[in-house]
Amino acid sequence: MEAEMEEKITKTVRSILQQSNMDDVTEYKVRKQASDQLNLDLSKPPYKAFVKKVVQSFLEEQQQQEEEEEGQEEQQTGDGEYDDEGNLIVCKLSEKRKVTVQDFRGKTLVSIREYFKKDGKELPTSKV
Repeated sequence: MEAEMEEKITKTVRSILQQSNMDDVTEYKVRKQASDQLNLDLSKPPYKAFVKKVVQSFLEEQQQQEEEEEGQEEQQTGDGEYDDEGNLIVCKLSEKRKVTVQDFRGKTLVSIREYFKKDGKELPTSKV
């Protein structure tokens, strides 16, 4: 297949994918629509394989972009607030009562505890 033809097919397929609802579109639908736009039968084996490669490449790029956006969102929200013991504070119910998440012996625990100050540190009261 010529490089010029590959470029036309790539541009057309990517354009279709960008405008499509990714929940409804299939490779067959993309290939059919591209065939109509290019006036070319893309169901023949060499074209079919090339279209599949373009679709997979597009999907991988979309997935990578989503992962990068999720990473940026996590950075923007920050790592969260932690207590003096290093436990993640999910929310503060009152001045002295907090909900925290902690790892203990390989298990994740959620605690609702009251805290008191001693020697400038906030310490949890005993479990109830």
